[in-house]
Amino acid sequence: MLPSVRPAPQPSAALHPVEVLSRWLSTAAEDDLQPRLLRLADGRLVPLPVARWSGPVSQADESMLARATGPVLDVGCGPGRLTAALHQRGVEVLGLELVPELPVLARLAGAPLLLGDVFAPVPRAGSWRTVLLADGNVGIGGDAVRMLRRVRGLLAPDGQVVCELHPGADSSSGPVRLEGLGVTSAWFPWALLGTAALDDTAGAAGLAVQTTWETGGRTFATLTAL
Repeated sequence: MLPSVRPAPQPSAALHPVEVLSRWLSTAAEDDLQPRLLRLADGRLVPLPVARWSGPVSQADESMLARATGPVLDVGCGPGRLTAALHQRGVEVLGLELVPELPVLARLAGAPLLLGDVFAPVPRAGSWRTVLLADGNVGIGGDAVRMLRRVRGLLAPDGQVVCELHPGADSSSGPVRLEGLGVTSAWFPWALLGTAALDDTAGAAGLAVQTTWETGGRTFATLTAL
């Protein structure tokens, strides 16, 4: 359980979240000892494993990749470690990322990339066998139901969503901001989806939970269309 703290005052010139994340990723160390945090509207702080996002595929990542049947759409691929790994293994994959500067690992691997918004037109809609929502990306846009409903529309009839959840049961939605390494971002919408709300959230999006599992301190689920 994360400690409850009072929200810090909003700085007068907060940075854009993309600028903060880009700085963090460009200076990510081999570990996450230096705190890089997500502050929720109620003041709680959630540690962000930025170095892991830029690092090699972990054992927990492998548990997702083992379930990823191509073609795979990796939504919010970030630096692209999962996109790169699947491409290098011969799995058909497309990394989708909104911020052009981020997917450096995918580019180094020569993996296919699409720069754009998941809520905008996406190629091959209705034919993706797996949609990956790793690293909490079910929270993009601040509404987990909306996100899951969107990716449901991208799936093939026999497709699945492989989704990483917020550790524990808690869920949250609303404005959040990035804090750490001497910088603070502006507030932006985000959602955290925990296990307690998973069935109802998936059902509201027209999806059913097939399985959940935990490994390496992380929690995952596979979802299929109702």
